[in-house]
Amino acid sequence: MSAPPTAAVHEKTAMLIETDLPSRLDRLPWGRFHSLIVVALGVTWLLDGLEVTLAGAVASALKSSPSLRFSNADVGLAGSAYIAGAVLGALGFGWLTDRLGRRKLFFITLALYLAATAATSLSWNLGSFLLFRFLTGAGIGGEYTAINSTIQEFTPARVRGWTDLGINGTFWVGAALGAAGSLVLLDPHLLPADWGWRACFFIGAVLALGILPMRVWIPESPRWLVTHGGERAARSIVERIETRFRHEGHVLSDDSLTRLRLRARRHTPLREVFHTLFKVHRRRALVGLTLMTAQAFFYNAIFFTYALVLTDFYQVPGERIGWYLLPFALGNFLGPLLLGRLFDVIGRRKMIATTYAMSAILLTLSGYLFEQHLLTVVTQTIAWMVIFFFASAAASSAYLTVSESFPLEIRALAIAVFYAFGTALGGIVGPAFFGRLIDTQQRSEVFSGYLVGSGLMLVAAVVAAIWGVDAERKPLEHVAAPLSSVADDAE
Repeated sequence: MSAPPTAAVHEKTAMLIETDLPSRLDRLPWGRFHSLIVVALGVTWLLDGLEVTLAGAVASALKSSPSLRFSNADVGLAGSAYIAGAVLGALGFGWLTDRLGRRKLFFITLALYLAATAATSLSWNLGSFLLFRFLTGAGIGGEYTAINSTIQEFTPARVRGWTDLGINGTFWVGAALGAAGSLVLLDPHLLPADWGWRACFFIGAVLALGILPMRVWIPESPRWLVTHGGERAARSIVERIETRFRHEGHVLSDDSLTRLRLRARRHTPLREVFHTLFKVHRRRALVGLTLMTAQAFFYNAIFFTYALVLTDFYQVPGERIGWYLLPFALGNFLGPLLLGRLFDVIGRRKMIATTYAMSAILLTLSGYLFEQHLLTVVTQTIAWMVIFFFASAAASSAYLTVSESFPLEIRALAIAVFYAFGTALGGIVGPAFFGRLIDTQQRSEVFSGYLVGSGLMLVAAVVAAIWGVDAERKPLEHVAAPLSSVADDAE
């Protein structure tokens, strides 16, 4: 699509650049360079899964801590502080990522997360704990914008869907790690009562400390550099990457390369950002908002209240909840990993609609069985594993959709806007709504909540099937033309 009129006004005097660098990145075979990108940057999802799980796992320890002595309201407030930090961090760092570059920000956000989660373990009262949880969330929210845009811009088009979904699925590796870590570290026979929860928050800090040096080897996104006047630096980066592949024995053909004509810009005004998001690409914005809203409500409402269902309806002791999270996390991890390739082969629209619809149908069926007292704690857990095998792929595809559907110049901020919307909704409306239903102790009330979540997923499936973007195996510049692009017949 063409850029809004303001682009021509801002950039009409800028230098015209012709480049084939994006096409050269897309022709690369998968190699060790891409694996490094996945490990060094994709850890963000693992860290978020770890933090979300720990928040629930250490709740009782925070209440019994001699130094903190939190109430239930304090625990809830801490969760809200983390969510608020994630939302504001995504928006603020997303804006900076598009202006200052991907590389600068993914160092800043990881360093912020590392320092904040380590500081959380040293909290001495409610105020300090809330502040450090807010900053931890801000680091994670900022990570999402910088990391997702970077991964998208380095990954070859033909495997972009599978790579993105597989990385998103590692959230549940973090969740499993948090569950397992809490089972060990919160054992009073291993550590004193006020030490266990502190040690839990050091897990993320240790992981981040190990990943930070790996990011030194990751260059700035050549795609970002080209649109911001750094064509020479971008060319040098791409040539170094190509040299690695040639040394590994790969032959890189120039036959299918395509060239882009761009006018470099230093930044994109916010007015143009919102014009692009909600006028030029308003249909894509509708799809993105619908997908993010549905999966956020569906996912977070159930995930944040699954422990209440187990304790209130199946009488599972609180200290054993972690054992039920592990198979739940396994289903969530396997879904994107095994279904991800189909998003590149069968196509985005078909697979997004299918996974959203399957999640809705399976939740409705299991909800009915739950209401009729036909499930045991074991079969309930199996049902959740099957449901979220599909729902995890669906949720991951929502993030994939919003990160590849908009022009490069505003990609990070677009991710931030939709991530913030989904996180705020999922973290506030969904859990609160389901918490009230569970408090009624009526299975029929809980089932009605499941029906609401299923209905939202079905609506999203229809929206994706009708208006979704067929982005599979296409270069990002073909999915959404850069705002700085110049038509071939332009002067």
